[in-house]
Amino acid sequence: MPRLLAFLALLFAAIVPAQAQTRGPLVLAAASLQESLNAAADGWARKGHPRPVISFAGSSALARQIEAGAPADLFISADEEWMDYVANKRLVKPNTRVSFLFNNLVLVAPTTSTLRLTVASRFPLARALGNGRLAMADPDSVPAGKYGKDALTRLGVWPSVQDRIARAENVRAALALVGRGEAPLGIVYTTDALADRTVKVVGRFPANSHALIAYPVAVLAKSTNPEGEAFRRYLLSNEGKATFRRFGFGTR
Repeated sequence: MPRLLAFLALLFAAIVPAQAQTRGPLVLAAASLQESLNAAADGWARKGHPRPVISFAGSSALARQIEAGAPADLFISADEEWMDYVANKRLVKPNTRVSFLFNNLVLVAPTTSTLRLTVASRFPLARALGNGRLAMADPDSVPAGKYGKDALTRLGVWPSVQDRIARAENVRAALALVGRGEAPLGIVYTTDALADRTVKVVGRFPANSHALIAYPVAVLAKSTNPEGEAFRRYLLSNEGKATFRRFGFGTR
């Protein structure tokens, strides 16, 4: 019996680490990262690591999932506020938070549109909408929508369109409304516009019209998978950042 127990103990010790090593980290990521983060995950897998499992949604929805106990390893937010939200609840590991990506806002229309607008103080956005609505991620909670509202407010345009917003659950849903022709115009990130051939950029927001669009990443406090921290370091590496630059992101 002692020999059997010793054998079983050795077998268990050999199997469990092997199983643990085959599990990729679960990453909760802002919707605007779909193409770029999947490409980074593929690059990581080519190095012999288990491919990360990625769940994309609006940063606000992801933060609330984390608060509710979602068993994830990494969180990548499209703004600092929602990372602050989870950090203030002690749901991220200390010293793992880094802002490493940057983006910009653009005004998009369906590719068939003939509109062209100069985005500046009091530009005629309401008139350009005609009888349509402006597609945006929810400006009350989702980062892309909050940045968009901030920009329109600073430019003196928000009061003229605030009752004509087609609110979407995240920036990709807003992009889809424009691409399908259900909204004549939408506010999305530069990287979203680059990823979708059904829309075209008809105006670019000045950088000083809104807060800096920064993407922080952090390891979640409940994570026990070492692949989570390893993948975070890969994203911050020169190779990882080069992947994001291919998709139009700025990096630090």
